Amino acid sequence: MAGRAVKVAGFGYRSAATLGSLEQALDQLIERFGAVDRLAAASSKQALVQALGQRRGLGVIVVADSALSNACTLTHSPRSVQARGTGSVAEATALLAAGPHARLLAPRLVSQDRKATAALAQSVSSRSGVDS
Repeated sequence: MAGRAVKVAGFGYRSAATLGSLEQALDQLIERFGAVDRLAAASSKQALVQALGQRRGLGVIVVADSALSNACTLTHSPRSVQARGTGSVAEATALLAAGPHARLLAPRLVSQDRKATAALAQSVSSRSGVDS
């Protein structure tokens, strides 16, 4: 059975971000790339993403903070590298949550209030209809 493309939206956000900040960033992704299948967050940043997932009816994949430095991101924010060990938390969580063959569709997008970022990764899942 052929795999199905899975699109995962990863998020990063500042402590001052609101659920509205994340929603606006997600809406930018959807407008540009179409529907997403799941959301993703670093374990230390999962609270608002879980709330967003509940509001939008989307499952959330949580990625260990310690794994973030394993992802090759398109964005290289010095602030993010210093704080989290990755150039973009949003890009890293999207890539890691989407699986080993994932690719970023574009660099992260920034919410209008500049408090949240979102990135979209796509992978081909060999398991059809199975939740992570």
